Parts: sequence; structure tokens; C-alpha cells
Amino acid sequence: MFDKLFILSQYVTPQLAVSRAAGRLADNDRNPALKNRVIKWFVNRYGVNMSEAAEADPTAYPSFNAFFTRALKPGVRPIAEGDDIFVSPVDGAISQIGQVAGGRIFQAKGQSFSLLELLGGDTQRAATFSDGEFSTIYLAPKDYHRIHMPMAGTLREMIYVPGKLFSVNPVTAANVPNLFARNERVICIFDTAAGPMALVLVGAMIVGSVETPWAGVVAPNSSGVNAISYEGESAISFAKGEEMGRFRLGSTVVMVMPKGRVRWDANQVAEKVVRMGEAFGKLSAE
Repeated sequence: MFDKLFILSQYVTPQLAVSRAAGRLADNDRNPALKNRVIKWFVNRYGVNMSEAAEADPTAYPSFNAFFTRALKPGVRPIAEGDDIFVSPVDGAISQIGQVAGGRIFQAKGQSFSLLELLGGDTQRAATFSDGEFSTIYLAPKDYHRIHMPMAGTLREMIYVPGKLFSVNPVTAANVPNLFARNERVICIFDTAAGPMALVLVGAMIVGSVETPWAGVVAPNSSGVNAISYEGESAISFAKGEEMGRFRLGSTVVMVMPKGRVRWDANQVAEKVVRMGEAFGKLSAE
């Protein structure tokens, strides 16, 4: 009964207004006492491991979002070595992992979502990843919320897609059809040694915004899908393990690779907890 009520609330709640208001409050630095109470409550409620943070004192952060997107101490997330090793881009839990089938990506029992819709409705962009390999990783509130490169790559395109802001926890994944292709998202396409790589940063209820090193905070755009190409002097290259984004409040990352370009490690399975930088797969010879 609780799950049904929770799902119903997702449909009737003014998702955008609530999430944007939460984002503004999370950025507010004008009431330190309130900020500190909220952060301390959050640390205790979700079991945040502050011993891993570069700044271990939760009250030292100027705002809730500064705390939420906190850096880690150097060395606590070693990057698995090897040019052919594909690493986890985030801390989180694997929601699903496998192969794109019939243009759809498995979401949960009885649910899937469209690859074409996930990637912004562009048929040429989606064709690149037809029958490819995917993994969906959910970031819980306690997790480290910076996103890093699974392998070295050069940014080719960033696409902002407006959408809903359903929660992305396991309950909604099991009950809301086409979830990750319905929610607001930022799609980043990189050229890599194994071909194109798509990292899709999916927004969710209470997610204030997504931030990238090259574009800053990617603000909502009510005019529709907004694609920006990065070529020539505007091209940006990233090393494996380098930060490429942040969730200002948490969400999900969907990774997609072309068919046959990567083999996921056999121990990477649905519901497994992963840490940024750990070996996640191995690049395949073309």
C-alpha cells in the first residue's frame, strides 16, 4: 500500500516547482544555523561517511549543496589501472546492466525504456548505440555525488532534454514506465578509444540541477531539447577518472557503449554496490 501511495504522489506532486525550490534552499548560505542543522540531520539520517571527505566537518560547508557535492580525500577512490579497463563513474548501486535489445533498455521487471527517447530523440545518435551495452547506476543520498570518466575521452556533444522529475529509487524504477527516458536529463557524448560513449545524467525529484566543468550549472530550458557540439578548439578532453559532472542533489547515471566495444565484468550485477574508480568492464578489440 505504501509503495502505491508513493507512486501516486509522484504523479500529483508539482515536481518541477518542488525540485527547483529545494535547489534554491540547498544553495542558500544566509542562515548558517539552519544549514548546519539540516546537514547534521542528513548525515545521521543517511549514514554519510564524512571520514572520506576532504573536509570532514559537516558544518564547514557554506551551503547544503556544497556539502552534498563534497570532494573526497585524495586516494580514497583509486582508479583501476590499464588502458583497456573501464571503471565505474560513480559511487552507487547498479540498477540494471546488460545489452540494449530491440531499441529498449531494461529498467526493472516488466519495465523498459526507449534508447531513442533516452538520447533525445535523434535517430542517428541512437543508431550508434543500437544493440549496445548499458549500465544504470543509482546514487543514494549518502553517496559521493561527483561523476567521473569511466575511460579517457573527448567531449563531442552535450544535449539537455527537459522532462519530468520522478524519483529514481527502486520503487519508481519498478512502477513508472519509461522512467529514465521521461525525466529531465543531460546527455554527454564522448569519443573514446572504444568508439562513442554516452553518459546520461538523469534528474529526479528534489534534484536542484546538474553541473559540468565546462558548462557550469545546466539550467532548465523550457524551449525543448538543446544540443551543443564541441569541435575543434572547443573540444574538451578528459583523462580516465577525471571529474565530468556533479549532481546538486542525487540521481542516476546511464552509461551506453556501442555493440561489442566493452565487456562488463562478470561480478558487476544488478543491486551490487560499486565505488567510483573500481574496474567495471574491459574494452573489447574491434
